[in-house]
Amino acid sequence: MKQKIAVLGAGSWGTALAMVLVENGHDVTIWGHHKEQMEEMNKNHTNSHYLPDIQLPMELKATGDLEECVKDAEAVLFVVPTKAMREVAQKFVSVCNNQPVIIHASKGLEQKTHKRISEVLMDEIPENKRKDVVVLSGPSHAEEVAVKDVTTITAAAEKIEYAEYVQRLFSNEYFRVYTNQDVIGVELGAALKNIIALGSGALHGLGYGDNARAAIMTRGLAEISRLGVAMGADPLTFIGLSGVGDLAVTCTSVHSRNWRAGDLLGKGHSLDNVLDNMGMIVEGVSTTKAAYELSRDLKIEMPITETIYSVLYENEKVEKVVKDIMLREHKSEQEF
Repeated sequence: MKQKIAVLGAGSWGTALAMVLVENGHDVTIWGHHKEQMEEMNKNHTNSHYLPDIQLPMELKATGDLEECVKDAEAVLFVVPTKAMREVAQKFVSVCNNQPVIIHASKGLEQKTHKRISEVLMDEIPENKRKDVVVLSGPSHAEEVAVKDVTTITAAAEKIEYAEYVQRLFSNEYFRVYTNQDVIGVELGAALKNIIALGSGALHGLGYGDNARAAIMTRGLAEISRLGVAMGADPLTFIGLSGVGDLAVTCTSVHSRNWRAGDLLGKGHSLDNVLDNMGMIVEGVSTTKAAYELSRDLKIEMPITETIYSVLYENEKVEKVVKDIMLREHKSEQEF
């Protein structure tokens, strides 16, 4: 059934998801705050900064007017950086005229509060302006979705009927959506894997090979699971699409901005230089700080996160911390 859908955020992932929705026959309007970008999307049907060489569907509409975008929408998809989520949610509430299903496809933890994105959205959007909040997450690069590469992800909601609604919205022959009710696990897997991807990229930048990458991914998954379970997640979620699946794709691909940022750090670039030249938000940097603080509060051991935190926020040298972590106290692999 054709649905009216608003997509808030015209970066690479928001645009790619909007393309899937248009492909599925829905009436889709995407919102962004850069006037020139919106004009380019409407006139040239391109989004050259975020998805170069990709032709957007003619049916996709773009606007800088948030009220116009969300008017009468049956679903609203938030795909904005974590640091902007609360502000955009507040603006949405001020112009919303109905009660849509809220979906988000962003990956991070809010600074200071350490809240998951669904918690931020529920803080700001009252129940009379949302049916439910659904998380859309999994192993997916916008660049590949935009050219219709086969992709599988997860829609998670406490009320399964809304996860199934999102599953129907997005699923097609190249984009398959599974459902899940573990919102905590799906969001934490999505956010925390960006930390491990920074480390994986840094190891590559230092010249280490596949053995090192396998090590950081495997031990990284262990500490993601430790923190997730402590926060109420189902441990099985972390061996699914939004856990090991998302971790694998983010830690091994040049499409991953977190991996690319880590690679540059490993090659000796400063953090400021990396962020200035990336051209997109690197969520793993802020997520590292939030996860480090959470691990301290909950007394959860996260040595990889602590190591990456020391590089990003304490000016430790990448070469030194790799040796330090390898010389930690010997342990059993089964210790959880």
